[in-house]
Amino acid sequence: MAKNLVIVESPTKVKTIKKFLGQNYEVLASNGHVRDLPKSQLGIDVEHGYEPKYITIRGKGDILASLRKAEKKADKVYLATDPDREGEAISWHLSEALKLDKKKQNRITFNEITKTAVKESLKHARPIDMNLVDAQQTRRILDRMVGYKISPLLWQKVKRGLSAGRVQSVALRLIGDREDEINAFIPQEYWTMEALLAVPGEKKPVRAKFYGRDKKITIVSEEQMKEISENIKDAEYLVEDVKRGERMKKPPLPFTTSTMQQEAANALNFSTQKTMRLAQQLYEGIDIKGNGTVGLITYLRTDSTRISEEADGAARSFIAAQYGEAYVGEGGNAGGGNKKIQDAHEAIRPSDINRTPASMKDSLTRDQFRLYQLIWKRFAASRMSSARYETTTVKIKAGDYRFTVAASRVLFDGFMSVYTESGETKEESNVLKGNIEPGMELKLQELETKQHFTQPPAHYTEASLVRTLEELGIGRPSTYAPTITTIIARRYVAKENKNLYITELGEVVNNIMKEAFPSIVDVNFTANMESLLDSVAEGTVPWKTVVENFYPDLDAAVKDAEKNLEKVTIEDEVSDVVCEECGRNMVIKYGPHGKFLACPGFPECRNTKPYLEKIGVACPKCGKDIVIRKTKKGRKYYGCEDNPACDFMSWQKPSEKKCPQCGGYMVEKGSRLVCADASCGYVCGKDAK
Repeated sequence: MAKNLVIVESPTKVKTIKKFLGQNYEVLASNGHVRDLPKSQLGIDVEHGYEPKYITIRGKGDILASLRKAEKKADKVYLATDPDREGEAISWHLSEALKLDKKKQNRITFNEITKTAVKESLKHARPIDMNLVDAQQTRRILDRMVGYKISPLLWQKVKRGLSAGRVQSVALRLIGDREDEINAFIPQEYWTMEALLAVPGEKKPVRAKFYGRDKKITIVSEEQMKEISENIKDAEYLVEDVKRGERMKKPPLPFTTSTMQQEAANALNFSTQKTMRLAQQLYEGIDIKGNGTVGLITYLRTDSTRISEEADGAARSFIAAQYGEAYVGEGGNAGGGNKKIQDAHEAIRPSDINRTPASMKDSLTRDQFRLYQLIWKRFAASRMSSARYETTTVKIKAGDYRFTVAASRVLFDGFMSVYTESGETKEESNVLKGNIEPGMELKLQELETKQHFTQPPAHYTEASLVRTLEELGIGRPSTYAPTITTIIARRYVAKENKNLYITELGEVVNNIMKEAFPSIVDVNFTANMESLLDSVAEGTVPWKTVVENFYPDLDAAVKDAEKNLEKVTIEDEVSDVVCEECGRNMVIKYGPHGKFLACPGFPECRNTKPYLEKIGVACPKCGKDIVIRKTKKGRKYYGCEDNPACDFMSWQKPSEKKCPQCGGYMVEKGSRLVCADASCGYVCGKDAK
């Protein structure tokens, strides 16, 4: 019988797919890309039409040799790499390396690794889509141009080993801009007031929030709060209006790559890199007891929320059988018309809804199980009916002022019987068990007042950075995780307690990029470039047009920066610290983690020490010098030089000026000085005396 060769990317897929196809098919893996641009040079002929120069990746020669040998014996070759642009490009490189007939229908794709999907794909073999290949090739060329033209400039101006990237530099800028916002933020004081009111016939009081008069009033000082309290403490509390209604809460959309990464970060505390690694394992195949190797989820790199009719029907049947007809959703819960969505394949879902998390638990690692359960529950919930709440809004009059009570009660839990997003609950709020009617008098038990200060914008987390990148149209599903991984690995960004902080090294690189390459780190420019790549994939824009318009401006900016950009590398500045090993004055050097002290007698003397840069301000606790310190992950803070004996620390730079209002120390916030004690709240300009 005729022999067919199927080439996939991953060795794990080989085992899964071989089981479906039987003896007539040989399945081999390419182990990812087999050809790429050379590491030693730009690899793009900018003088002759920007043609890329591809070479066989080191170590892939033996793999290609075995693929060529198998290809010669086969009557037909199927290229079954991943169903996205990168997968299409890998198939093209394989086709080139194996010298396959370009006109043959030998490209197959499947969104899930199941017997049905794989066998069906063989019936719909097609030629390689060169528009998709060109789109991926253009991305690779643009990224190579940015990396190979700007990175040497960073080596020259700062230090070796640094890198710039088309998407990573924008991500770094977003984190840097957020840090600037936080540092410049001035807290504003405000107060809240709540009245605990006894309802006739009820054991528990209701909690009513202060609203204002006819219009909402924000209480901005203690004096204002006391004045209002005095006016209402002896007032009658009369129910003025009661509105009852129903509120529907719609089920969530099934996961895209971005929303999966966000929810896995929030609910499971997974990094984007870990989420993608586990999802890859679930997609490629898990050895399920009694079933062999099975792909448990659909393809993990997608920005579509579309679900196939077959999967939708199977899910609704499952829900009807397990939960009842009332829990089956009304229609396909598809996403809105977002033009950025490529919609190449489905949302992320279980390949078979009947494989419940409980039934798979014994075959999965703990983390695989937690991610699979999250994907399964999200998909099941997306096919279910909305949750229904009974809502009650009460307006209460107290003299000239108004209070409000908002209560809700679950009437039907719908999809929430299976899934609630992290940070959400299906708990009922301020439940009103009895009847509250207009005209009813309520008795004041207690007035609770509380001082607050407005909070600065939150630091980015991996989840919120992914959401922002997606909203701005920067990068694509396959780029989010490697982008974040790169800026952390380069020590441009430190990750502490989920939050991302720009490091001193990151600030240096970010400032150079903003000064010398404003378009590269411009959010709109980068988002527009993604749209152009989409146009290449659709066949409406030639790939060379994109590159031709991009490279000359980049080249000119690099040449200008080489001439005019000042060197940031800190020379060996002599310190007053004496090396205890050889007696020389130690010098200040700049390493991957920032400044440090080193003996100038290197290599004879290899003594090094942390460099503690004094800021000229005395410690508020002990009077010794405050120095700039860094956390283990590179985030800058201000601490006492006598640490650990003195535990003073501040994220903001302390000032030598004392607060005229409370006598405490002040810190710099942008162009202002702010009292470090939030309850004082004193603010003045830096030049104030």
